[in-house]
Amino acid sequence: MRLLIVEDEIRIREGIQKLLGKMRQDYMIVGEAENGEDGLVMLRELKPDIVITDIRMPKMNGLEMMTNAVKDGITAKAIVLSAYSEFEYARKAMKLGVTEYLLKPISLNEFSKALEHVELQVEKDRQEKPEKIGTLEQILNDFMNGRLEMDEDISAYLHHSYQIERAEKLVFISVYLGSRYEEERDRAVKHLRHMFSTYPGLSFCILDPVYKKSLAVVLYHYPDAHDLERWLQQQILTYRPRSMTFGWMEVTGPEELKRGLDCLSPCMDWNISFDEEILISYPKIIHVQTVPCIYPIELETRMKVSICSDNWEKAKALMKEFHDSFVDGRIYAPREIKECYVRFLWAVMGMAKELGCINFESLKQQKLLEMIMEAKRREELAYAADYLFHYIRPRPEDREITHLTVKRVRSMIREFYQSGITLDEIASKLNLTPEYLGTQFHKEMGVTFSTYMKNFRISKAKELLCTTHLKLYEIAAKVGYSDPKYFSKVFKEMTGQLPADYRKTLK
Repeated sequence: MRLLIVEDEIRIREGIQKLLGKMRQDYMIVGEAENGEDGLVMLRELKPDIVITDIRMPKMNGLEMMTNAVKDGITAKAIVLSAYSEFEYARKAMKLGVTEYLLKPISLNEFSKALEHVELQVEKDRQEKPEKIGTLEQILNDFMNGRLEMDEDISAYLHHSYQIERAEKLVFISVYLGSRYEEERDRAVKHLRHMFSTYPGLSFCILDPVYKKSLAVVLYHYPDAHDLERWLQQQILTYRPRSMTFGWMEVTGPEELKRGLDCLSPCMDWNISFDEEILISYPKIIHVQTVPCIYPIELETRMKVSICSDNWEKAKALMKEFHDSFVDGRIYAPREIKECYVRFLWAVMGMAKELGCINFESLKQQKLLEMIMEAKRREELAYAADYLFHYIRPRPEDREITHLTVKRVRSMIREFYQSGITLDEIASKLNLTPEYLGTQFHKEMGVTFSTYMKNFRISKAKELLCTTHLKLYEIAAKVGYSDPKYFSKVFKEMTGQLPADYRKTLK
């Protein structure tokens, strides 16, 4: 495999080289470039199999470089590197046919998976044209995947054996099965065979596109495409298994099957935008009128409040409310819905991380982002939310307390922390000396009373900063600090940030 690295930061270029060296000895790095302009020149001259490129670079960014490369007929497969803040750029990369993009910083595991995926595509593209003409399924599959060009022999064979003319109208059907492709494939094929065999005079072939989690069906010998399309829509509404999503595009001749696959596949996520499953018909779908998708900021705030209060039943109910907010009879662009999901789930993740109630080491952000961006059905977006909530857990309680007096102290702290209650005041209420009470508290809790009190009040301040619009002096008063300046000083000592900066960071 011949690789080209296009990245403006030398440390990242060196890091990629090291990762490649750890993975395989037979990778050949044919060149490096620090901007898209030089990268395009190297793409033209060196013709690598794979290009690993950053998005934001001087002179020419990665997307411009790839766009120009496609125009030049360069077939190198691309792995795009981006930051979460470059979500819009990653979406544009998807439009260019790039399906492998990685969030910085790059992990060895994700980088390895992306390379394996791209290598598989390269190997498929290298397959030579079959030495002899195969079955109709093999021929159409090769046309669809771009491995075959029409010549006189193939044209004559299709004409004499199947009465398919070079310019005959064909319907390309994409049948998306998603992550359940392996277990659903055989049942789906059986269902499709039965369904299409009921349409009078129709001929069809069922194919397996590469990497699309889908089946494809090519329909031919039909008298009227509009009647066939209406029939299929009715079949979908009446008999379609829940695991299948359908797309439709009419093409001219077998040579256009690849265009059908390339045009229809990105459009399949339009199912997310409708209240019920429909037949995604291209090019009709690109002219659908949508309304702006308004992000539910008030719902995000309520979600943060529920997380802060450890009310996980409420949090799950709010997540359902978020799912349902896009099912109101209006049509939103699927891209905007996905962007709302990214923003909402990242807000949940950030809040849970801040409060220490998420297994952040095990959660894979890259996987979560891919689940959202690759979703083509609403339930797949719900799966992404379930994946995140699987790693969220209730905040751990303080260590197990056996001393009854210390239990009472902790209870009094939680009840009276807003008044700035002191160890002396609690000791007086319990008829104990402050020295004895302080010693028992430290022994049982592992920290001094003053440290515990400070941590508790600052944690409450964090919740108010995250979930309310109270002014800083109001928050200081609510957590027991009469002097806002002193509150800010203590907050910075504990968190490394002033309260205003902390709130701004979370926003």
